[in-house]
Amino acid sequence: MARTDAMVLGAGIVGTSVALHLARRGLSVALVDRAGVGEQTSYGNAGVIEGNTIFPPAFPSDTGRVLRIALKRAAEANYHLAFLPRIMPWLLAFRAASQPDRLAETAHLIRPLFSRAVAEHEVLMAEAGAMHYLRKTGWLKVYRDKKSFSALRPEFDLAAKFGLPLQALDLAGAQALEPSLHPVFADAVFWPQAASVSNPLGVTRAYAALFATLGGIILSGDARSLHRNGNRWRVETNEGALDAAQCVIALGPWTPDLLKILGLTLPLAVKRGYHRHFLGQGNAGLSRPVLDADVGYLITPMEQGIRITTGVEFAARDAAPSPEQFDRVMPRARELFPLGESVDGKTWLGSRPCFADSRPVIGPAPGRPGLWLAIGHAHWGLTLGPATGRMIAEMMAGEPPFCDPSPYRAERFS
Repeated sequence: MARTDAMVLGAGIVGTSVALHLARRGLSVALVDRAGVGEQTSYGNAGVIEGNTIFPPAFPSDTGRVLRIALKRAAEANYHLAFLPRIMPWLLAFRAASQPDRLAETAHLIRPLFSRAVAEHEVLMAEAGAMHYLRKTGWLKVYRDKKSFSALRPEFDLAAKFGLPLQALDLAGAQALEPSLHPVFADAVFWPQAASVSNPLGVTRAYAALFATLGGIILSGDARSLHRNGNRWRVETNEGALDAAQCVIALGPWTPDLLKILGLTLPLAVKRGYHRHFLGQGNAGLSRPVLDADVGYLITPMEQGIRITTGVEFAARDAAPSPEQFDRVMPRARELFPLGESVDGKTWLGSRPCFADSRPVIGPAPGRPGLWLAIGHAHWGLTLGPATGRMIAEMMAGEPPFCDPSPYRAERFS
């Protein structure tokens, strides 16, 4: 039996960042996952570090858009009909959280965490020798519909209040940044303080390698074996039992499996998403991620090729893949950018763990001494991994956290 000061369950970007921050404080730490480091949800994201984020994703307010989604004609969302009864309570809570006053409240509550997103990655990347993955080229959002662009005024106003720079661009201005884009949109917004990475898996693995150099150990095991053993927590690994005084759950979409065993109930849902890689035609390329906002997909340059990510799919986490959104996305994506052949002919599927109020849970698990939660990061696991790791490590070490952790407490759902 091995003993450590702390163990972290889940080796995605969030869990790896937590483990790394704990090890940087001199604790003996084990990182436990049944898969390889960064190989699940953390692999398939769009690679954007969204330091500019103001409003979270919102339930559509436009009736026509809702109807298109309901009729399965929209690129930004899909659903499995049999899953709707299970997800409906969460969707209703999401709709309530999408009211303008609630969105404004959320924007203020999440800003301190997001404001540290890029800087915290830079600290870890510098130490891990991973700066070659980082692009500080911002990201571009293009709008085909004048009405949707005009609706951005509240976001622009809050950006000014928060001191976040942006550039509203016409077609010519956007094409000056990304000459390969076709003129199928009218307006764009450039957010210069966003960053991106060319290989999210490479970043997570670099952080894990740094963790190992600091004495951290990486073990294979099933988090569902977690149980209380006296005054410590124990999990079974392929190398035997592991005990730790403190345990952090960072299992992403697999969190509910363990919470149920522990008798904890939190309203965590899953949004599934897909990606594929393509070549660019001729010399066509991109310098940054581009969001086709009115259609609902993102196109971004990666080491593997040009990555196209779909919008969300509401389905059981373990249901068979149904990448029909690509049938709706690809014609619109080819309108915007000269995509060539598929790189490998594969479609990746991942799941995002989401709370309806678009805030993660970061902090102690209610009524479970020594147990901590770093879960529910939704679309922002890559963005917030290092900031989450720093915050939870500070709390576990008895240090003042760099920002107020109360908006992220699990007790808000009590």
